[in-house]
Amino acid sequence: MARTIEEVLQQEGWTTARAFTLDLKEGRVDLEAFMAEQDPSVVIWDIALPYEENYAFFQTVLERPELNGRGLVLTTTNERALTELVGPTGAIEIIGKPFDLHQITDAVTAAMRTMG
Repeated sequence: MARTIEEVLQQEGWTTARAFTLDLKEGRVDLEAFMAEQDPSVVIWDIALPYEENYAFFQTVLERPELNGRGLVLTTTNERALTELVGPTGAIEIIGKPFDLHQITDAVTAAMRTMG
């Protein structure tokens, strides 16, 4: 799904870069270096299974200065389950329908508007 989202965003004219949460968690990708090199205006962050563990990691990342001043779009494959485990997050549920992709592009556009 990450590749599909990336392709849709590129079709909208945006430049994209991709890193996976597991690579960040396990240190195979350095968040500080990645953000400095890519300098994204908006970050799309997916909360995958296991939801509690990955949401907790996301919360620690939010505290890091690398995300300051950037728009954020949160996604997940099961918003109801995520909400039951961690509370409301505002995550966009992605289940592979075309409407999901429109929600993401709309959310990215909105995040960019709030920044500038």
